[in-house]
Amino acid sequence: MKDLLIRIARELVDDPEQVQVTEIETTHTTVLELRVAKSDVGKIIGKHGKTANAIRVVLNAASGKARKRYMLEILD
Repeated sequence: MKDLLIRIARELVDDPEQVQVTEIETTHTTVLELRVAKSDVGKIIGKHGKTANAIRVVLNAASGKARKRYMLEILD
C-alpha cells in the first residue's frame, strides 16, 4: 500500500524526490503519513480536498483484500 501511495503522489507533484511515506501500524489500522515539498501540498490536497479524498478512496478500495483499514494523513 505504501508503494501505491508513493507512486500516486509522485505523479501529482512537481518535485517527486521530496515524497516520503511513513507507515504506522496498529492491530487493524495502518496510518500512512505523506510528506511532500511545501509547494506541492496544495496539489496533493486539491480544490476543497477532492484530490486527497480520491486518494483515500483508492487506498480503501485496494485495502479490501488485506482486510485492514488504511488512513491517509498529509503532513507539511
